[in-house]
Amino acid sequence: MASRGPGVALLERVDALLNNPALFRLADAIPAPRREKGGRPRQYPPYMWLLFEALISVYGSARQVEAELGHLLVWNRIRERVRRRFSDRPDLRLPERPMRRHHYLYARNRYLTDPNVFAQLAVLHRETAAGQARELGLVDPDGPGSWTHPDPSRLLYADGKVLTPLFRAKPDELIVDRKTGSVRVPRHEADAGLHWEGDGEPAWGTKFVLVAVRTEDPQGRVVLDVEWVPNAGGEAAVALDCFTRLAALLPGAQGVIYDTALRGVHHQHLLRELGWLSINGVTAAVAGKKQPRRAEGQRVEKSAHVEDKTIALPDGTTRTIRLYAQGGAVGIGELTDIGDLYFRPLRRVRTHRNRDKNGSYRWYNDYRLPDDYGRGIVTVRLHGDETDVARRFNRAENVRPISPSDPDFEALFRRRNDAESINRAIEDSLYIGRAHSIGHVRQHLNLLGFALMTNSLALRRHAIRRDEPLAA
Repeated sequence: MASRGPGVALLERVDALLNNPALFRLADAIPAPRREKGGRPRQYPPYMWLLFEALISVYGSARQVEAELGHLLVWNRIRERVRRRFSDRPDLRLPERPMRRHHYLYARNRYLTDPNVFAQLAVLHRETAAGQARELGLVDPDGPGSWTHPDPSRLLYADGKVLTPLFRAKPDELIVDRKTGSVRVPRHEADAGLHWEGDGEPAWGTKFVLVAVRTEDPQGRVVLDVEWVPNAGGEAAVALDCFTRLAALLPGAQGVIYDTALRGVHHQHLLRELGWLSINGVTAAVAGKKQPRRAEGQRVEKSAHVEDKTIALPDGTTRTIRLYAQGGAVGIGELTDIGDLYFRPLRRVRTHRNRDKNGSYRWYNDYRLPDDYGRGIVTVRLHGDETDVARRFNRAENVRPISPSDPDFEALFRRRNDAESINRAIEDSLYIGRAHSIGHVRQHLNLLGFALMTNSLALRRHAIRRDEPLAA
């Protein structure tokens, strides 16, 4: 694949972080020490702690950040940017001596990973990132797209990412000293677990969910939220929590793009509670039941009876048709001469929703009938209700608002590839491919620093394209 442009210089990433107002807004959430308790005053303002954290994703490790800041060219450049930004605040300027790694480690352990402070940082990051996404023209309520033809700029996308621990040992492993016979527990990652990736391969580590949106610019990605997945198999539930708390911040969002980790219960929540579309495929037929997942090398799609509809024909008569879902698409099921069921897909012409008085949403698709059925319109409900529960039919699992065979699906679902690109960018920011720190809280903080760096670069490139000033 050909490159879409030159890479990004490391100093440009440093400048982008210093030009991002989110860096200083997040720093305001860090409490100041109480003077009545005494103690040594802070050598560096709190925003410098967050800048050091974000620079770990730029330079690959805290030790390398210390080395880079120790160079007079880099440190004086940062001091000059800060002096210009806070020309009337001498208390926020930086001293001549560069910040060291032990300053960052003390701030991280004492303040940044404090449960109350960290929770506030996560909330502020979501709010700030959502506002910056709107600044870039994303998730605009008055933007392009409709429920029938949604626009990629108004769709969120997400994926899970497993961070490889610093230590190879598992929590249940023991090491026996052959000389003394003593037994000890080796250093290990206590928060790591066994997770399963999309290709079915196992991965041992700490898992997180990252939610993002993006512009068409190569560096136009905005990471909206990051959350830890505490249990194996809990990725979809954590992602749903992220979508729920982002919905209030993004009234212009139309839906989410995800892989098949989302199942019927999650699609039902997106449709009914959030009023969002879910753009993803349907899992294949389950092995051991009617058909295997693959037959003779071909994927076997899941099929289910949806409902029966009575339609009016042009000659004034009526006819009952049996609607089926296959691979998320809705079509007519017809019996062949030998008694086999033939699936005849219908063309989607409209997707619409209605809001109930209780705030939930009702979703419907209108489909065009074939010529021999009068070319009329048949409406199919997309969300499940009590009638589906009574007959044990998981409608949201089997029927998609925009199925993989729909003409709009390919252009929309292509955006999910960028979720894999985020995972690769995280891998590139790690030293020898392993997590920067120990424990899910510290790793979560590392990912917030990665998100801050990513969003800062998107804002900087956007300002350059619009010829706007880079510093407020």
